[in-house]
Amino acid sequence: MIEQEFPQVYTLNEESRLKIQAIKQLYPGAKSAILPALHVVQAQFGFVPAPPMIEVAAILGMLYSEVEQVVTFYRMYNQQPVGKFVVKVCDSISCYLRGSDELLAQGEQKLGLHTGETTGDGQITLAKIECLAACGAAPCLQVNDEFVYNVTPEQFDGILDELKTAKTNPYYLA
Repeated sequence: MIEQEFPQVYTLNEESRLKIQAIKQLYPGAKSAILPALHVVQAQFGFVPAPPMIEVAAILGMLYSEVEQVVTFYRMYNQQPVGKFVVKVCDSISCYLRGSDELLAQGEQKLGLHTGETTGDGQITLAKIECLAACGAAPCLQVNDEFVYNVTPEQFDGILDELKTAKTNPYYLA
């Protein structure tokens, strides 16, 4: 049985289960709830491990493989553990033409890692994402899911410095 292959630490907590059940009720078909349900999983763990995918499938009345297909298709779901802060630099044509590739190289040098990796202290993951749909504010990035627009190299240095010691996302707009 697949559930025995994973540690119990990746079990949905009661709050997450209840949220997913409530989300399910908002849609005419349970499959329509898969994306927001997976966001709940990612909010709890920082990524989407297999055991909660099994639980989501059971709650939504789906096959595990259907849930796994969604997780592996969409880049917004982390399939491996990531840092406390995921800095996603847009690499679409608008951002590229305004220097996003230089920002990625700058981030790699400053953090001492490659794109897709996490700092040794688990604080920051540097990622490249295809399009954040903010072409008029290029280059842009996200810190976790919060947008930062018209990023200059100087601003990017400041963002990375701030995140190195941040306890909460300074770019979160409640």
